[in-house]
Amino acid sequence: MSSRIATVPNLLTMLRMVLIPVFVSLLFYQRFYWALAVFVLAGVTDGLDGLLARRFNQKSQLGSILDPIADKLLLVTSFIVLALPSISPQQQPPSHLPVPFWVTTAVISRDVFILVGAAAINVVTGFRSFRPSLLGKLNTVVQIVAVVLILIAAGIPSYISGYYLPTVYVTVFMLAILSGIHYVFFASKLLNEERRASE
Repeated sequence: MSSRIATVPNLLTMLRMVLIPVFVSLLFYQRFYWALAVFVLAGVTDGLDGLLARRFNQKSQLGSILDPIADKLLLVTSFIVLALPSISPQQQPPSHLPVPFWVTTAVISRDVFILVGAAAINVVTGFRSFRPSLLGKLNTVVQIVAVVLILIAAGIPSYISGYYLPTVYVTVFMLAILSGIHYVFFASKLLNEERRASE
């Protein structure tokens, strides 16, 4: 049992979760480029844990649960903290910072909607074989890139960040809404496939 828990991929996932309070602390003290470095490091561990799990056959049930939780914790925490006015640079804050409330709300609402929906389906039908859709994966990638661009914007002149941040916000918002709606149909498809397989 311990050999399936203390695997390198699982340890990397746990490291990513440990980095979240470090990331938040750096944002609080407005060390944006250090925060960016920690966020990138967390992203590297995300790529490595999946790669190592496949390469060395170290996939585990714990890892399949912890990995998406770690991803969502990092991204949701990032958008919540970056939406706080006190986090924005006090000296000549860049345009379009902090992150608008409607963007953060869309990010959080999507994940809560999917989580509650999956829990309800599991209670009613016993179905557990949920997996991310292609659009859901794209949504995650876009949110990661968005956080990187927002952190960069915190340290550059507003006349530069003001050009791309509105586009970043609209893209994150629209993709969160679309991927959330799409997952309803995707989950229904998965459920129907399992029903046909069991017949």
